[in-house]
Amino acid sequence: MTGDEVKPFYLLRHVDLSGTSGTGIVAMGAVFPSGQVFMEWTASNHVSWNMFDNIEDVIKIHGHDGNSEIVFGNPIKDKRKKSK
Repeated sequence: MTGDEVKPFYLLRHVDLSGTSGTGIVAMGAVFPSGQVFMEWTASNHVSWNMFDNIEDVIKIHGHDGNSEIVFGNPIKDKRKKSK
């Protein structure tokens, strides 16, 4: 990714293969202009954070063979748009 904007995203899990994080929005994060990614896990009583070199690594590690997807946008704003 190049440019000068930060791109928010959320990790939407359709199937929880591990039985750990559940389904729905399980993490939120941002891709920075450098391409590096910061992600916060939200589907637990114990919030944790991860850093990745790029969004492709997030998909490779947490995509669970297509059972989870990266959705660019803000989940709170997206939810408001759908309810209007």
